[in-house]
Amino acid sequence: MNKDNFPVSQLPISFEDIQAAARAIEGAVERTPMRLSRTLSSITGAEVWLKFENLQFTAAFKERGALNKLINLTDAEKKAGVIAMSAGNHAQGVAYHAQRLGIPATIVMPQNTPFVKVEHTRNFGARVILHGDMLTEADSFARETEKKEGLTFIHPYDDPLVVAGQGTVAIEMMEDGPEFDDLIVPVGGGGLIGGIAVAAKHMNPNIRIHGCEPLMYPSLHAAMRGEEAQVGGATIAEGIAVKTVGKIGAAICRELIEDVMLLDEAHLERAITLLLTVEKTVAEGAGAAGLAALLAHPDRFRGRRVGLVVCGGNIDTRLLASVLTRSLVREKRLSNIRIIGGDNPGLLGKVAKIIGDGGANIIEVQHNRIALDVPAKGAEFDILIETRDAQHTQEICSALADEGFPPRTN
Repeated sequence: MNKDNFPVSQLPISFEDIQAAARAIEGAVERTPMRLSRTLSSITGAEVWLKFENLQFTAAFKERGALNKLINLTDAEKKAGVIAMSAGNHAQGVAYHAQRLGIPATIVMPQNTPFVKVEHTRNFGARVILHGDMLTEADSFARETEKKEGLTFIHPYDDPLVVAGQGTVAIEMMEDGPEFDDLIVPVGGGGLIGGIAVAAKHMNPNIRIHGCEPLMYPSLHAAMRGEEAQVGGATIAEGIAVKTVGKIGAAICRELIEDVMLLDEAHLERAITLLLTVEKTVAEGAGAAGLAALLAHPDRFRGRRVGLVVCGGNIDTRLLASVLTRSLVREKRLSNIRIIGGDNPGLLGKVAKIIGDGGANIIEVQHNRIALDVPAKGAEFDILIETRDAQHTQEICSALADEGFPPRTN
């Protein structure tokens, strides 16, 4: 089918549905900023615009769809209460707006959900139940509880009202940004990309929509090819680690999007780091996925106007610290060097002086005398050093070698 002239009557939702959602949620969710990033544009070669959905009150776009669904419940359904299953962001969106509207909410979350998302959901007044290791297990339990307690299930992505709510992101992007050539959208269940595709293609039929998923969870990538996805593994983008894409999102994407890019963990980590260091904004793995796709495929977008959705910012602080530290290692700003020498007094002091005189900082030292690959009268030092960059690290290593202490790096 020609994506520039799609028959809207065949799609699960319409642009009018998204406009209705925009009117319904106006004033209750943030109209988040849309900004040009000059530095990311320079790095990638594209003109990069960011939609900061991580600045929603719950730090994710999910509250748009959740609120649109909650508003459209009957009075009886509101009184009985709602239930949702989610790895976190949908949970917080449902819990927060259910609390605002006086609707009792129960949230079922996988047991491995990041602590910060569990706590935030509880703080919004929801009853939180941790069950199962995967979203599918949490979903089954939530469905059982729905029937047992007479609740209304709020699906995180496979519901027309939810998808329409997520599509309001695109209306704001198209109104507040330039005339985009491309939008790159993270994909989990497909609700966000489905809503964005319908709205953006209606407002600009020539725009190209691209999805992106973790390499370990290629759900939409497989669905677009009529294949069964082979999924599994611990991805930093747990918010979009979905086994099976939703029917609504998949149906829309088959008609309207260009492709789905698969992302390795290194690009996701680099994207998180760049958003923090360049844009001074915190993004979770899913929220950084659009930038990760741009970093992984710069030639595809060079010279084009590209809109990215920073769709969530709920990352565990320990994980964020680990990502930032690992980025220093990749950039050779943190390096572990090993020196083997005689076990003589003052040896470590001489080595430390060379490193200090070179402008590097010693973070940690481990001293080993009993390793079998070290001479009986020798000693081994593992020294973690901090430098400006890879070139500076090489200069330190050269200085050590010149003084008779040739290091091994690892």
